[in-house]
Amino acid sequence: MIIKSQQSDFKDIYEIINDASSAYKGIIPADRWKEPYMAEDELHSQMMEGVEFWCYHQDDVIIGVMGIQHKSDVTLIRHAYVRTIARNKGIGGKLLKHLSTLTDKPILIGTWGDADWAISFYQKHGFRLVSSIEKEQLLKKYWDIPLRQIETSVVLASANFSKI
Repeated sequence: MIIKSQQSDFKDIYEIINDASSAYKGIIPADRWKEPYMAEDELHSQMMEGVEFWCYHQDDVIIGVMGIQHKSDVTLIRHAYVRTIARNKGIGGKLLKHLSTLTDKPILIGTWGDADWAISFYQKHGFRLVSSIEKEQLLKKYWDIPLRQIETSVVLASANFSKI
């Protein structure tokens, strides 16, 4: 069951992000890795900046989370994670499908360029990689991330996204 997060879900969201992000260790550039991958204050800031989390519940336990953030003319999918023990069971796809119904705007997703599994997941769900030039423009326009992260990331776009 997919339910919009409540303030009381913060601890679970934090734990899931930091559990599931272990998949990136050794994949993303070492200078971008930190532990915890996302600190509590960073997660809180993301939520204050409009990232709205949705939670996948199974047997009254949250096992997957995905954020959505509306930014002027686009919607961003942010922080998509499933607990390590529950991966590859379709949970991410269900969350992505649900969040996609919450907007009529084009959807953009940023992820690490070396995270082949993440890129393949989004492509399997109808998203396409944008060009390198467009990626840089989009990341600078819609995200607040360091230049090094821009250099090592990709952006995927929904079918209804037109070039900028």
